[in-house]
Amino acid sequence: MERVNESEIESAEPVDGAHLKLLAGGEAMNVQHFEIEPGATVPEHSHPHEQAGYIESGEAVFLVDGEEIPVGPGDSYSIPGGEPHALENRGDEPIVGVDIFSPPRENPSWQE
Repeated sequence: MERVNESEIESAEPVDGAHLKLLAGGEAMNVQHFEIEPGATVPEHSHPHEQAGYIESGEAVFLVDGEEIPVGPGDSYSIPGGEPHALENRGDEPIVGVDIFSPPRENPSWQE
């Protein structure tokens, strides 16, 4: 068994205002904590990993195939592998939540 406490992990900031922490994982999946600051944008990207997530606090908008999909506290979502998507925090507070990736994913480098 692996136990990882989010408070003990240093965050990565692949783009301004997007803070990510890789948490526990296994051979088939891993968990990532995220905090996206107000006004920050995660640019459009895709990856082969399936992504499922849960919003703990804050509100944001996913941009998927020209559609805006708002998410907020208590919402969960899933994104198929290979589907281009972006996220914008248009609110006044950080959006905080967790994502699960299968297969496991390292911290992204969206700036490349």
